Amino acid sequence: MSTRDDISEMYRNPAYREAMLANDNSALAYSHAAAINIFAADCHARSRKAGWYTDLATGKALDRNVPEMLCLIHSEISEAMEGFRKKLQDDKLPHRKMMEVELADAMIRIGDLATFMGYDLGGAIVEKMAYNDNREDHRVENRLKAGGKAF
Repeated sequence: MSTRDDISEMYRNPAYREAMLANDNSALAYSHAAAINIFAADCHARSRKAGWYTDLATGKALDRNVPEMLCLIHSEISEAMEGFRKKLQDDKLPHRKMMEVELADAMIRIGDLATFMGYDLGGAIVEKMAYNDNREDHRVENRLKAGGKAF
C-alpha cells in the first residue's frame, strides 16, 4: 500500500472524520502521528532501496551502526547551522535555503532511524507535544521569572 493510500484510508475512517468535525484534538493527534509514521516508513524504505542497508560488495544485509546514524543526523543539523550563518541557498535545490534543505535531510535521517529501530515516532512526538503543553517551565509567566528559560 502506498503512502497516499494510507493517508486516504485514514481520512475515510468515519471515527476520524467525526472527531475532526468536532474539532477533537485526539483526532488531530491521530492524524499527526499517522502522517509522521508514514513519512518515517517511507524514509526507511527509500534508504533500503538505495542500498544503505546492504553491503554493496557482497549483497548481504548490513548491521547498521546506530551511533553512526545519530552522528549523520547531527551532521545535517550542523550543515543547517552553516547555511543559516552564511545565508546560503542550497547547492542541490538552489530555489531553497540551505537551512531548509538540511533540516529536511535531518528529518529524513530521523525517519529512517526511527523506523529501523521499530519506534512509533509519530506517537512519541504527539505525546511529547502534549506533555510540553503542560510543562511549568514552558509557561510564559515562568519563563519571565528570574532563572526562567530564556530559550
